[in-house]
Formats: sequence, C-alpha cells, structure tokens
Amino acid sequence: MSIQSTIEARLKEIFAPERLDVINESHLHAGHHHTEAGHVETFDGTGETHFRVRIVSAMFTGMNRVERHRKVNEALAHELKNGLHALAIEPAAPGEKTRW
Repeated sequence: MSIQSTIEARLKEIFAPERLDVINESHLHAGHHHTEAGHVETFDGTGETHFRVRIVSAMFTGMNRVERHRKVNEALAHELKNGLHALAIEPAAPGEKTRW
C-alpha cells in the first residue's frame, strides 16, 4: 500500500471526513537539502515524502487550529516516524470557509 493510500485510509477511519484531499507534493521539493544519518543529502523529488492534507471533519468543531493540527499529526504519527518527511495540514470543520 502506498503512503498516500495509508494516509487516506487512516484519516477516513479516524475523522470520517466530509471532504478529504491528500496531495503528494514531493516533486515540489526536488533540490532541497535535508540531513539524514548525520550528513546532508539533496532530495530528488521522487517518492512519497511530502504531502498536503485538506480535510473537513465534524471532529474539528470547537477546536482551534493548533488542536486540529495536533490531532492529524497524532493520527499519522507512525507515518511521520517512517518516511513521511513533511505534512502541510489544512483542517476545517463543516461550514467553515476554506481557501480550497
């Protein structure tokens, strides 16, 4: 199963979202440098390492932005420890305006 599919399944299971978009943005980070195992490497932009999550869920009602981000990060803790390098999160409750 791909990382993207795993992220989608996990978020659907936990948040029962009205809307969910999981976008692989790894290619946008080609040429960026990161440190791994004590040395600097240049990222080639391939794979599944950088994602944007746009999610609308009733579970976010009454939560502030930081609380929402924490909940998504907790839900994806395993993926963040095992290859997922960056996660941009755009959470909303039903009825809230979004930029997307």
